[in-house]
Amino acid sequence: MTKFKGTDRYIASRDLEVAVNASVTLARPLLVKGEPGTGKTVLANEVAAALGYPLIEWHVKSTTKAQQGLYEYDAVSRLRDGQLGDERVRDISNYIIRGKLWEAFVSETPVVLLIDEIDKADIEFPNDLLLELDRMQFYVYETRETIIAKHRPIIIITSNNEKELPDAFLRRCFFHYIRFPDRETMETIVASHYPNIRHDLVRDALTLFYEIRGVPGLKKKPATSELLDWLKLLMVEDLPSEVLRSRDPKTLIPPLHGALLKNEQDIHLFEKLAFMARRGT
Repeated sequence: MTKFKGTDRYIASRDLEVAVNASVTLARPLLVKGEPGTGKTVLANEVAAALGYPLIEWHVKSTTKAQQGLYEYDAVSRLRDGQLGDERVRDISNYIIRGKLWEAFVSETPVVLLIDEIDKADIEFPNDLLLELDRMQFYVYETRETIIAKHRPIIIITSNNEKELPDAFLRRCFFHYIRFPDRETMETIVASHYPNIRHDLVRDALTLFYEIRGVPGLKKKPATSELLDWLKLLMVEDLPSEVLRSRDPKTLIPPLHGALLKNEQDIHLFEKLAFMARRGT
């Protein structure tokens, strides 16, 4: 099988490439952690594209139950159809709703299965999937059939570290933490998205971007996705790079800061810093 080596638009570190390929070799889910905006979810898309596999996405919410990944039995619809005399009620399989794991298991070709933000769900959610992910099969009680995976899917699981995951679940995964890109790597990422961007704009924007990330007390540090949005706006507005180099206390808050700062607390922090800087001049 082709090994994953990143793509033209997804600059993967050597460690991340090794992690993806190791999880495939070991036939274990790849658990990816990292701060929001570091490309955890996009990774599944890029792995699927690089390997030529279909992508099946299961986006987990706080109300999601593990059973929904297997299947759900729609008893309410069956009862309603029975009251209406619908012939479909004779076959209970008409009321079995396939989940994302079922889709992945019965696919005629290997797939990449993304289980996104697993830490949003109940603490028991990961443990409830252990048996199915280990055995690559599950039993449907209503139809008395066993669904067995035709091909073992490549499973990528993301977590934002909102809560600790159970040890039993962690033991069954290959783990990788995506570190925030250093400046050199970020320059490569920017170039892959905006090949014609001005070099002076990238240079000064990155300097300011990393300074903002280093401000103590910031509630949400801007990530790669925010940087790319900000650069796009800077290009559209055709702002001179001198604006980004300015250390005038009146312009301490970066231009078009709404792309970088995502809550009022961080904006107030910069306003306070600007006020203190003005008083110090």
